[in-house]
Amino acid sequence: MTTIISPKQFSPVEDAENIKTACQGWGTDENAIISILGHRNLFQRKLVRLAFQEIYHQDLLQQLKCELSGNFERAICLWTLDPADRDAVLANEALQKSVADYRVIIEIACLRSPEDLLAVKRAYKFRYKHSLEEDLASFTAGDIRKLLVGIVSAYRYDGDEFDETVARSEAAVLNHEIYGTGFYQEEVIRIVSTRSQAQLNATFNIYKDIYGRSITKGFPGGDYFSTLRTVIRCIRDPQKYFAKVLRAAINRDGTDEDALSRVIVTRAEKDLKVIKELYLKRNNVPVEEAVARDCSGDYKAFILALLGADEY
Repeated sequence: MTTIISPKQFSPVEDAENIKTACQGWGTDENAIISILGHRNLFQRKLVRLAFQEIYHQDLLQQLKCELSGNFERAICLWTLDPADRDAVLANEALQKSVADYRVIIEIACLRSPEDLLAVKRAYKFRYKHSLEEDLASFTAGDIRKLLVGIVSAYRYDGDEFDETVARSEAAVLNHEIYGTGFYQEEVIRIVSTRSQAQLNATFNIYKDIYGRSITKGFPGGDYFSTLRTVIRCIRDPQKYFAKVLRAAINRDGTDEDALSRVIVTRAEKDLKVIKELYLKRNNVPVEEAVARDCSGDYKAFILALLGADEY
């Protein structure tokens, strides 16, 4: 979504030198850093980081952490990280919070490709010397543990094919275990943690046809069903899910910068345009305007750059 410089105009060495210059002197030139990193795609950012290391024998991320602070520092460092490494950091941060943020784990587990999820787990193990599954199991219990460890451990088929007979059968199983006389969630967890996105969406659609309601409508209370609802919504309509996360992050007493940064940074080079359209449709205000109203300073300028709206 961010406005990217043309490859013909791009020079990683020049970018690295300009970032170093912006970090020297009496004060850091945050605007210069935003004008560079806020307008480089993933491949270009990798080259800038490599050039910075080669020229100055220093990791660009360490330089940024020394010069910047607060939400701005966190957001721009997340943006500069490779995606797998970024997800590993986000997952660990989510688990270390006083109340673990399971949404982050669910987004990573349900919306990354099978190969990308494997890369995240490798990056996590390299950084933290534990597996993601190990830490996740340590911070959870009961059915929530089974559900989250299940979706993180999965290697789902990611094609478009689905089996309608299986979908019809498993819609009935889901209804029985969630709303009927079933007391155990093993089959629910098996289905949502192993079936492909296409298969699950077929099951959810058939469920609605049979029972006349969305599968999550009328869910019982409790943390487990709240977590299961997030898993299903994330799989069923990721862009709608993220639009709601943005709405919740901005429309509250005190902006949730962690959630705002996570959505913008992780979706900017994927489906942020669609998420922005859904946000506008639901809230009657562009997300750029909402960010400009609720955020401030260098953090606001950087997030707006990723949104492609530097003029706000």
